[in-house]
Amino acid sequence: MEKAAQLPGGLLFACEPGHSEGEPNLAEPMTEFPPDAPSLLRPAGPFSRWERMVAGRYLRSRRREGGVALIGVIAYVGIALAVAVLIIVMSVMNGFRAELLSRILGFNGHVFVTATSADGVDPAALAQRLARLPGVVQASPVIEGQVMAVGDGQVSGAIVRGVSRADLLATRLVADNISPGGLEGWGEGEFGGDRVLVGDRLAAALGLRSGDPITLISPSGAATAFGDAPQRKTYIVGGLFTVGMSEYDQTFLYMPIEQAELFFGREGAPDFIEIRIDEPDRAAEVKAQVASLAGPAASVSDWTERNAAFWGALKVERNVMRLILMMLVVIAAANIISGLIMLVKNKGRDIAILRTMGAGQGAILRIFFMAGAAVGVAGALTGLLIGVVFCTYIGPIQQAVEWLTGARVFASDVYYLSRIPARIDWAEVMLILGWSLGAAFLATLPPAWRASRLDPVEALRYE
Repeated sequence: MEKAAQLPGGLLFACEPGHSEGEPNLAEPMTEFPPDAPSLLRPAGPFSRWERMVAGRYLRSRRREGGVALIGVIAYVGIALAVAVLIIVMSVMNGFRAELLSRILGFNGHVFVTATSADGVDPAALAQRLARLPGVVQASPVIEGQVMAVGDGQVSGAIVRGVSRADLLATRLVADNISPGGLEGWGEGEFGGDRVLVGDRLAAALGLRSGDPITLISPSGAATAFGDAPQRKTYIVGGLFTVGMSEYDQTFLYMPIEQAELFFGREGAPDFIEIRIDEPDRAAEVKAQVASLAGPAASVSDWTERNAAFWGALKVERNVMRLILMMLVVIAAANIISGLIMLVKNKGRDIAILRTMGAGQGAILRIFFMAGAAVGVAGALTGLLIGVVFCTYIGPIQQAVEWLTGARVFASDVYYLSRIPARIDWAEVMLILGWSLGAAFLATLPPAWRASRLDPVEALRYE
């Protein structure tokens, strides 16, 4: 009775010592299989079970058995940390940009029109016409001026923003974050009354609380025969607002526009009209409509132009940081090369035996490719998990570190925001994961290719 056996390379040989005409020769492999041959006797395909088994055994082998466990662990930890750092840094930068954008666009308008009655333009009537444009949700005449604010023995520079009560209520970022105090009495009475809203950091610098008096001194007041006379007046702090951006919280205070006209001597002449739209990304499109309606005498700009240098710097910094950290992933993946080279050298005898038994060059390449790629895949997935968990709980982590060290991790007066923001962009996370896996796979190819080209005769010559 004739028997058959399958070798690792998928070759089938006859096992009986004798043969007659028409029967397979013992020295020749059977390249054709009967239709009814069982699947176990057929050649194994790429990445078959035995290839995965050998790759896993090599990966788990101890140092004295020719393994490179230490280098594999170093490569695994390096890739995991590199991927985690890349995800965390890019998520923080995304969150930083999103938080800044939301606060800047929530505090300021999106399109700005500068027009005066001297140019033949009625600002109040123009604001009403602009408010009726499609997509425009608010058009507010605004007066802004620099003043010297005097509190409880403290002096600080500040910017007064004069708006109407209705426009202040429509600015939700400010109106929803007034505490302590409130808008009771603000904008009511003769010339809008004498109550103002002060940023909480500005109030802290001046030693003021809600209900305290604050004195404002403007270098340009009412016009006289001898020039502009400095204006000085004392107001009552009606409330403190917090928008979460230190630049605004320590600089601005809100005053009713009627009082601002009187204080700065600009009756009926706002500095600009501030327009808010439902989709800030459409600012350039709305700007063209506003310019057409306002006429050639008006100057029109949008938020992208006013902050072009700032947003450009953030974009360049983000791209450069991504490139640098991606190179860090490549450096971490390079450890796989050294580990696999040592593994191939230590397993030269095993490779020669497998080749002699019938394993092809492709099978050897796939075995060592899987051994190295497993390290890269495990490291990338671990880094993904660490990065996502860290970004999800970055707030409690910041508080814990500050509690343990007693130092501020995120200085709001330097970074504009009062906490570390983090926003996970899953498209970018998938890009990072794909990049790390690609780097790991490419790092495994040179040593795996070298192993597949190993000559069995040379490998066994001195064994």
